[in-house]
Parts: sequence; C-alpha cells; structure tokens
Amino acid sequence: MNDAVVPVSVTRVRGDTTVDAADHVVAEEPMEIRLAGVPIAVVMRSPGDDENLVLGFALTEGIILSPDELAGVSGAEGRYELTLADGVTVDPEQFRRNLYASSSCGVCGKASIDAVRVTARPVRAPLHLPTDVILDLPRTMRPSQAAFETTGGIHAAAVFDLDGNLLDLYEDVGRHNAVDKVVGSCSRRMWPLKDTILMVSGRVSFEIIQKAGVAGIPVVCGISAPSSLAIELGRELGMTVIGFLRDDGYNLYT
Repeated sequence: MNDAVVPVSVTRVRGDTTVDAADHVVAEEPMEIRLAGVPIAVVMRSPGDDENLVLGFALTEGIILSPDELAGVSGAEGRYELTLADGVTVDPEQFRRNLYASSSCGVCGKASIDAVRVTARPVRAPLHLPTDVILDLPRTMRPSQAAFETTGGIHAAAVFDLDGNLLDLYEDVGRHNAVDKVVGSCSRRMWPLKDTILMVSGRVSFEIIQKAGVAGIPVVCGISAPSSLAIELGRELGMTVIGFLRDDGYNLYT
C-alpha cells in the first residue's frame, strides 16, 4: 500500500440504506524540518518521498539557491535535518516559522508578510506553446495519480517538457507539498527547471507561482482558478499562467 493511503472503515449511507465497508483515505502527518539543529518548519504532509519534499522545500523557500548547496538530507520518521555543503552558510532564524504549515496553506505561520515573497527569478515564457500540448496535460497526468484514484482526496503536481512529455509527478495532501516534491525530484537532474511546464490538479495559488518562479518554471497550469495575487506575481515574473484547464479549453491569465 502507498504510504500516502490509509485503510479505514466507513459506513455508507444511501437514502434509507446503510452499509459497513472498507475504504481508503489520504494520510496526513507532521514532518519537522531542521537546519543547523534549529527547527525551521513543521509541515503537514502525506508521508512518502520525504527527502524530495525537504529538498524541494529548501529550494522553493530560498533556503538554498541550488541543489549543490545542500550536502544531504538526513533523518526518518518525520524529522529531517538539512546539511549544507562546505562553504555554504545560512542563518536558520531567518527561515524559522512561528507556526506549523498546514496541508492547506504552505505560507501560513511565516513570521512576517515580507517573508512570503522569497527571491523568484524572472522567467522567459515560450513564445508559442501549441494548444494541443496544453490540452493533453490533464489527460497525460491523470493515469499517474494512483493515490487520487484510490482516495479521491489528494493533490498532484507534475512537471512536463514543452512538448508535453511527463517528466515527473508527485501527490500529497497539500498542493504546495506536491509542488515541492516534484521540484525536489526534478532538481536532482536539472536546475533551474527552465523549458518546463508545471501542472497542478487544483487551483493556482500565489505560493505555487512563487515556488515555480524560484525553480525557473516558465509555465504554470491548473485544473481550477488562479488567485489574483498568483496572476499578479506571474505577470511580474514573465510567466504564463493558465487556469480552468479542461478537455475543451482553458483560460489564459498572463
């Protein structure tokens, strides 16, 4: 069984009929991230692929500027330590959150609103991205969403090349965690993630655009709507932002 999926007992009520049955739900557990022995965040996530999540978190939060600034990630059972490469110095206090980050909000608990806007790089969106490539993204993505197929309650984030080929996909109870997992995984092979497309299974929030910008991703697509601040930041970074991407069309916001 996938670590992100937990078996449960359920009573199904349909009209006047009740039936006891076995079911599955998405797992949600806390994970502590430490830097130089200092706890900097507690993230509510679906267990599994934790090292990719920690690496992606370190990158998209601006703790490190590239994967080679991190010597490694150590730990287990929900407690992980970032070990910086030789010569790299980071003050953990500047990244320390005053609250835990829930699965629904990755920026909740940051000490100040100024800390929300980490350094995101201007990107160069492709001059032309064929409509058929865009429309195929959800269809290509869906067969790889195994935990969603089982639970119906988990987010996915996928990275594609500009031809629409799926490079990587991860699922998590938090959509920002799914983005961190896929960024962390892809960063082991290339950095920054230029000439790629990020596709998310839900809405496009400010922090998803922020994380994509830090990773150098020029195109972000979502099944649902973007927020006003996501559109504003996408425009500022020169990013293509697409929402309501369905089989028959989409909305182009920037």
